[in-house]
Amino acid sequence: MQTMTHKLLTSWPRLRLAAWLTALAIVGLGCRSSATMPAEAADSPGEDNVKHELATFAGGCFWCMEKPFEQHEGVISVVSGYTGGHTKDPTYEEVCSGTSGHLEAVQVTFDPEKVSYATLVELYWHLVDPTDPGGQFGDRGTQYHTAIFVHDQAQRAAAEASKAKLEASGRFDKPIATQILPAQFFYPAEDYHQDYYKKNPERYQAYHQYSGRGPFLEKTWPKTPEVKPAPAGDPAYTKPPEAELRQRLTPEQYHVTQEEGTERPFANEYWDNKHEGIYVDVVSGEPLFSSTDKFKSGTGWPSFIRPLDKDNIVEHTDRKLFMSRTEVRSKHGDSHLGHVFPDGPEPTGLRYCINSAALRFIPKEDLEKEGYGEYLKLFQ
Repeated sequence: MQTMTHKLLTSWPRLRLAAWLTALAIVGLGCRSSATMPAEAADSPGEDNVKHELATFAGGCFWCMEKPFEQHEGVISVVSGYTGGHTKDPTYEEVCSGTSGHLEAVQVTFDPEKVSYATLVELYWHLVDPTDPGGQFGDRGTQYHTAIFVHDQAQRAAAEASKAKLEASGRFDKPIATQILPAQFFYPAEDYHQDYYKKNPERYQAYHQYSGRGPFLEKTWPKTPEVKPAPAGDPAYTKPPEAELRQRLTPEQYHVTQEEGTERPFANEYWDNKHEGIYVDVVSGEPLFSSTDKFKSGTGWPSFIRPLDKDNIVEHTDRKLFMSRTEVRSKHGDSHLGHVFPDGPEPTGLRYCINSAALRFIPKEDLEKEGYGEYLKLFQ
């Protein structure tokens, strides 16, 4: 049973919108399929020969768990979802009722060469009340229990060692209630839950504070964990205000970048562009792809074997259209760009299939005057 505070803060945006999305699904436009995502480490399609790993944490409302992980260096993506239960492809309403056995959780894809699993566990403790056996703050019930779902024995050893260290620290005067459990199938939550802190910043902030989470964490952890934050990014590449975007972008550019639209194949600006130069985000201007990596894919959209600068690319699991795909977004502009598929040519074997409407092409002869002179070396 949810508390009155949680109902006031969450029931309208979460449950009303869920009903609307369900109606769309009935007519074939739903944003979520019933397919599951195995809870195991996988090769990322975004980097060559790099083994990314998964970490899964349940810490009450997943809205409040995404942001700290997503902004940490070495984290590739964070997905909100459900795990640990006995029903297949649960909905938010089913999980909320407490009958599915699932917990709200986040699944973190990370690069172990940039951030260790132990560091992520340390960050996790700073986001929850690990002594609460009945839920988390304003959210009550088994679906809001805390748990660390481990994917292998190495993760189990690290999680158990971290838990034992926390118990011995004397920071809490009650036992640690957080369980360490084997990872199970992880079901991504409905799209409107993903990156909620970005889509609804005011509601997110209100919920974070008035649920009791914010005050508890500020009191319990007056200092942030000693972990390395993500780089602030290049201030030159920023997303303009909404009003400016609507004025500056064409309707199609806005639809593609801000509403995750898809332009028509063979009828877009750059699908057959053979000129030398680079492609930047039409919203932020951050460099994304180079003509040196462009190839003719036959799909009708610009296709590349790799990003120009992988630090400007963010990848997310996209479960729309009743299939699992990897969405590609720009890091600073947060623009929807397209998708990446593992069917490209060597040496990467990848195909970054990108909408022309998300790009601006800068010919090599204009790179210097437009402030991208460092990329001239690609064409020398």
